[in-house]
Amino acid sequence: MANLLWFRNDLRTFDHSGLTAALANGKPTFALYIIDDAWLEKDAYGLQSLGKYRAKFLLETLADLRNQLADFGIALEVFRGSSVAVLDEFIEANSISQLFYQEEWTRDERLVSTQIAKNQPKVQHHTFYDQFLFHPKDIPFKSYREIPEVFTAFRKVVEVCSSVRKTVAAPKKGARISNFATSIPSVTDLGFDTFETDPRSAFPFSGGSSCGIARLQHYFEGTQALSSYKQTRNGLVGLDYSSKFSAWLANGSLSARYIYWEIKKYEQKFGANEDTYWLIFELIWRDYFKYISLKHGSNIFHIGGITNRNYSWKDDEKTFNRWISSKTNDDFVDANMRELAATGWMSNRGRQNVASFLAKNIEFNWLLGAKYFEMQLVDYDVHSNYGNWMYTSGVGNDPRDRKFNTQRQADMYDAQYEFRNLWRR
Repeated sequence: MANLLWFRNDLRTFDHSGLTAALANGKPTFALYIIDDAWLEKDAYGLQSLGKYRAKFLLETLADLRNQLADFGIALEVFRGSSVAVLDEFIEANSISQLFYQEEWTRDERLVSTQIAKNQPKVQHHTFYDQFLFHPKDIPFKSYREIPEVFTAFRKVVEVCSSVRKTVAAPKKGARISNFATSIPSVTDLGFDTFETDPRSAFPFSGGSSCGIARLQHYFEGTQALSSYKQTRNGLVGLDYSSKFSAWLANGSLSARYIYWEIKKYEQKFGANEDTYWLIFELIWRDYFKYISLKHGSNIFHIGGITNRNYSWKDDEKTFNRWISSKTNDDFVDANMRELAATGWMSNRGRQNVASFLAKNIEFNWLLGAKYFEMQLVDYDVHSNYGNWMYTSGVGNDPRDRKFNTQRQADMYDAQYEFRNLWRR
């Protein structure tokens, strides 16, 4: 009988409860990652879940994870197919008795874990919540139904009543292995053309926790940019106007807890200020959207969002393609959309503006905008993506239902046209 570590959005070996627990019981341990065919299926608008930028970042992350797991004597096997079918076959072929994985609760992910439990009733499931800053057992709410509908109310409570757990110590390494039954596919294997990183990109980084840690060390110790984070976070051009940690957080090659405790180390060395706190503030926002999806379930994928508000949304392909193709005649929106199409990255300021423009100016179906972001963004995270789109579209957690004046935003954040000139057609 053996263990199986089923990797999902937790692609690292440090601060990983599942890895530590699996190695603790002394049984042979396998590791598995599945690239689900459903991620590559196109809908009527030509959109798919996994686009080329996140695919490349994912494949780089898997190569890094495989190398790290080899130091623990574990071979990471990578398969492509139906998640349920691959898991069923692997469990039966390798006499798996215990399955270790990060709990996921959104619709598609829950369907897989539920079906596996049904298909393999003799397998014991061990699930973990390592993706949070504040663990679900540590927040001061009796149930998810009590999660506040306004972020500020949530933040004020958890900051006072909750604490961040220490990171999970890595288990001892074993004899290194180098033999793998499967290979990691290339981007062309997944149906994408090869591409070079655009030299203008604000996110020219590679996937994997090794690169994520290097980025953190650069942003903290190398430049001390953390000490001015709040002042620069609304930037548009360059590598260091923001931390850029989101892509590593999204696939779990960095954990929120790890970043939090590195911030605390930084503050001890260089001093704490409003800027260092503000990065923690953003991590709490990330937590909040995860808790909102726990509370509201599949409503985050409904056109009425979590408020069930009814709007007369447009959904014609011609209008949608003008937004995607940077032909809206709004120079700030179009510049941001060109950046996204060319790099898989867009600043937080840009995301708010282009989403508001689509949902509030054009009054277009926000779910299609969210799906396009899902395909294009290298740092796509289901909770933050759909949470932010609902928020901006008036069907989420914004109590004021704001609409961005994109030209005023351009004047405020790109007064010298540096960004718009960089991304002219």
